[in-house]
Amino acid sequence: MAQTSQLPHKRIVRNRKVFFIPGYDPVHPRRYRELYRTESAAQSSISGYNIGIAPKKGKHYGWWVKSQMDGQSIDVKFEVLVWSDIVRNSMMSTIPATYLQLVRTAIIYIGSGTLRRLMWLRKGPVIAALYPVGMLSFQLLVAVLLGFFAGSLLGWTSTICSRAMMTLISNEWSGFILTWISVGCTVVQWTIGVWIAVLTLQWFKKKDGKFLAYYLMHDFAYSCQAEGANLPDLEVRMAEFRSTITCALEKNVDEVLIVGHSSGAHLAVSILADLIRDGGARKSVPALSFLSLGQVVPMVSFLPKADRLRADLHYLSTRDELVWIDVTAPGDGCAFALCDPVAVSGVAPNKQKWPLVISAAFTQSLSAKRWKELRWKFFRRHFQYLCAFDQVRDYDYFRITAGPQTLAERFEGRAHSKSRIDVPASKFTSMNYDPAKTSLTS
Repeated sequence: MAQTSQLPHKRIVRNRKVFFIPGYDPVHPRRYRELYRTESAAQSSISGYNIGIAPKKGKHYGWWVKSQMDGQSIDVKFEVLVWSDIVRNSMMSTIPATYLQLVRTAIIYIGSGTLRRLMWLRKGPVIAALYPVGMLSFQLLVAVLLGFFAGSLLGWTSTICSRAMMTLISNEWSGFILTWISVGCTVVQWTIGVWIAVLTLQWFKKKDGKFLAYYLMHDFAYSCQAEGANLPDLEVRMAEFRSTITCALEKNVDEVLIVGHSSGAHLAVSILADLIRDGGARKSVPALSFLSLGQVVPMVSFLPKADRLRADLHYLSTRDELVWIDVTAPGDGCAFALCDPVAVSGVAPNKQKWPLVISAAFTQSLSAKRWKELRWKFFRRHFQYLCAFDQVRDYDYFRITAGPQTLAERFEGRAHSKSRIDVPASKFTSMNYDPAKTSLTS
């Protein structure tokens, strides 16, 4: 593959439609509007341009953006393609069910050899995947130890009381009474112990906003439960997203930009692949652009039954109908930084064109003070792509989404980052997927 991107001709953007596809996130999309509002204001003050946002009414949640950059006035319509309800439903598991998920997910990733091959690429996201396993195991151990301690304390107390009572009871009944006291104390001891253990596990789950063990466990288990294949409800939702994007491409706008963050990136890959297969995109106006941020594609594409995703990666990587820029950063421990999602999945065609893999370079685009503040905030760093940079370089989320340049023009002539990883690493590379038989429906 060429080391420099080959991008279409220039055009000035005055009207843009942006579709944002979140990752596995149960939170209301309002969160992303507020994040855009606060961070765009921060970036504007640093970079010297103007961005204002206003609420948008309609079927899809979003907001309007009005910006002034480089002497141009740009109007942007932002829409969040929501699947948080599917995420919330997948997180409704009980505590025992979550531990069963833990066991099943570990068996699939380890037993299939996927985990070992993911380790070849980046250890950060693999550690993030192992974190909920370790944390949930630790929580279970704490619960068991507290239950055992409470039960043992009760047993020790009951033994002392039993001996005291025996001094007050005649020898004729002492054996009988002692036996029943012992049985009763054992039952109570186990009951209290189990109760304490259950209460401890429930407390940990209530505090999961801090520990994130259940959240991350559900995240990895969701993609893993079908070994990389999409579940039916997600396929239906993706079809709705594709239809929405197709309609936008028929409107009078200069650019339709799809932004996929985290696991939303691999959803966008399949959505766009189906859209292009169906003839929903043309090489003319509007420009079709795809920006993947903090992608975790290998976590799914390396699984045994991820044939659809692998086929979509293979297909999308050669298309002229769109521009695909993939942005990650080694400072994001939750993403497969600088890993070409097509190449590492082992499905790169000879004429691979996309994606252009570049680094957001957190350690260079953030000041030493700001980086120090974020250094131990691993989950927050995974969202830095959507935020302001106080030493901004060529990656500027707000110039991309609200500026006068198309994604193609902004990165024209840009080479892959030197640390790009393009070595095939997946054990599974089959692409036995027939688009004609997909469950997607418009």
